[in-house]
Amino acid sequence: MKGKAERRLIDIRAIEGDKMIIEGYAITYDKPATHEIGGRKFTETIKRGALDRTDMKDVPLRYNHNDNVMIMARTRNKSLQLIKDENGLKIIAELIDTQSNRDLYKAIQEGLIDKMSFAFTVADGGDTWTFEKDETKRDVTNIAKLWDVSVVDTPFYDTTSVYARSLELLESEERRLDSLREKEILKQKIIMKGKV
Repeated sequence: MKGKAERRLIDIRAIEGDKMIIEGYAITYDKPATHEIGGRKFTETIKRGALDRTDMKDVPLRYNHNDNVMIMARTRNKSLQLIKDENGLKIIAELIDTQSNRDLYKAIQEGLIDKMSFAFTVADGGDTWTFEKDETKRDVTNIAKLWDVSVVDTPFYDTTSVYARSLELLESEERRLDSLREKEILKQKIIMKGKV
């Protein structure tokens, strides 16, 4: 499951002025987000330092992570800046003058669209899972690649695709841990038989 890109949401705002500039935090560190998935709590935290080795060479700014909508800005042409600071990953984007960007900028100004999201892949060993009776916790410590940052019109985890992705990751990690426990139990049985 670590190869699939995941998405998370944060606030964004328009900057008043002659140019269409938007800014916000695509990632905030050490802010646990807890959500209910099938009656079970799932808490995830992007830890400080998770971006230290992240590939952010060519990151586009999209609308709703949609590949079918024109890219609004991009690091490659310097219309999108990604700034790592003590809070997380701040973005500043200067939108080019197109009709779709003007419409989107106006929607952000009016507060119709006020969230950001990011699509990412976790590095091998870049997260830890803790399973408790009623809650599963995931700490992300190493993001391998940042695929995009997006302005979005839905709040954090309110879409089925995000719920489904989180649940799929959770179930996969539970299966992996169950398999490791079974192997350890089998190993202990073999050791015990050898002592008899």
